Amino acid sequence: MALAINSENFDSIMKSDQLVVIDFWAQWCGPCRALTPIVEELAEEYKGRVVIGKCDTDENNDIAVQFGVRNIPMLVFLKNGEVKDVLVGLVKKNELSAKIDSLM
Repeated sequence: MALAINSENFDSIMKSDQLVVIDFWAQWCGPCRALTPIVEELAEEYKGRVVIGKCDTDENNDIAVQFGVRNIPMLVFLKNGEVKDVLVGLVKKNELSAKIDSLM
């Protein structure tokens, strides 16, 4: 299951030495809801190797602003606290897993 990212756990997540993938989403966003099962599957497949989480932009606007989120869904890939890549919009599972593999 993808980790729920919020202001309480955000700092510790940013300190992770593993690749971190944050899915910025909102409940009212259709493409976000379509991406959720893919993110959840990948969270299980990469468990222990990659931190994959979801950040609700409505509940955690401060984190969304920090990453300049203007459109959702938006996937941010972080390594050692630095943004390595960003994908905006609905992506296929194979595209997302290929991106994760290339950044690990």
